[in-house]
Amino acid sequence: MKKLLFAAFCMFFAANMQASYILLNMDEQQQNHLKAYGIAYLVLQSGIDVDWLLNYKGGSFAFKYSEKLEATCRVRGVSYNIVPDAQYNSIIQEIANPEVNMDVVKLEKAPKIAVYTPSNKPHHPDLPWDDAVTLVLEYAEIPFDKLYDEEVLDEKLANYDWLHLHHEDFTGQYGRFYASYRTQQWYIDQVKYEENKAHQLGFSKVSQMKLAVAKKIKQYVAGGGFMFAMCSATDSYDIALAADGADICDRMFDGDAPDPGAQQKLDYSKCFAFKDFKLSANPYEYEFSDIDATQTRNVPKNLDYFTLFEFSAKWDPVPTMLTQDHTQTVKGFMGQTTAFKKDLIKSDVLIMGENKAAGEARYIHNEFGQGFWTFYGGHDPEDYQHLVGEPETDLSLHPNSPGYRLILNNVLFPAAKKKKRKT
Repeated sequence: MKKLLFAAFCMFFAANMQASYILLNMDEQQQNHLKAYGIAYLVLQSGIDVDWLLNYKGGSFAFKYSEKLEATCRVRGVSYNIVPDAQYNSIIQEIANPEVNMDVVKLEKAPKIAVYTPSNKPHHPDLPWDDAVTLVLEYAEIPFDKLYDEEVLDEKLANYDWLHLHHEDFTGQYGRFYASYRTQQWYIDQVKYEENKAHQLGFSKVSQMKLAVAKKIKQYVAGGGFMFAMCSATDSYDIALAADGADICDRMFDGDAPDPGAQQKLDYSKCFAFKDFKLSANPYEYEFSDIDATQTRNVPKNLDYFTLFEFSAKWDPVPTMLTQDHTQTVKGFMGQTTAFKKDLIKSDVLIMGENKAAGEARYIHNEFGQGFWTFYGGHDPEDYQHLVGEPETDLSLHPNSPGYRLILNNVLFPAAKKKKRKT
């Protein structure tokens, strides 16, 4: 009799598990927010849908129970609850209530991710900075491929759902590092590498190669791709597009003088995000234009925060996904491009995070064609002023970083059914 009762209990328990969900709460109770995104990605890789519960306990994830996935949560240190089917249905009903600002978005397929960075390191200078997105993808255990100019120009972007750009200079001015670092070996090697690569690919100047790459990326977004940029890849990208047809590089960058009428030749209609900006005419200045607020901002470190906007989950799911976090106030952090002056942002661009008192936008987004782009100011969300040559951030010390969560929202975003913003 005891054996029969035990067998019946085991059968009941097994049936209960099969009809259960694993719920990853993403509020303050989650012990590792960043790795939770990696779990969600792994579930998608396994062919299992993930429910993204927008605004429910910090933007929680839920998926059908499996013993293997539960074990992976334990191994990776991700907090979870096993929720019976009936209880999960109650949660869904609570979210569906039209009086609450919550919704469920179904994630259906693991997006294929590319990071714009040289993949052939032995033949590329070891540049003295890191990339926050690469760091967090590796920490969260989300796989990605690396591609660079050659692959982009060879139409390889079509193989990917999501592209990241970081500490890049699409204007061909080598990050405007000339004044401070022109005698450093890494800078000399970078110039040589980029010039050789441009010539190999049939361009007479690096600026021409980078512009061609920027145009290919624009085509990729128009065709339905998702592009996420941080730091100098944001403003330098738009500047390169606007300056198509005008030489904005001084002699130390491309061997000849810039076009004296370059400013008047800028075509802002070609830009994703910015308008009416003025180029920096001083090649020794560590700045591309007046888009960036790094040099002009007056924000003490202890007061440097930005606020995420709250959007309607049921009516505006796209920005709601991109702003999921366990706090609406995020610590600021600097970069070559730290923040965007609001008066230079196009009127149709959606500002998702701002420092209102400083007149700065930190996190912006819009559609383009069939795709989407997002710009995020700053270099490393957990290193306030990441200087050239400093060691990379150890994310095991920051598993609950709100600033890094915004990056990972963008990583998972392409897994959802594409939804346009409602106006």
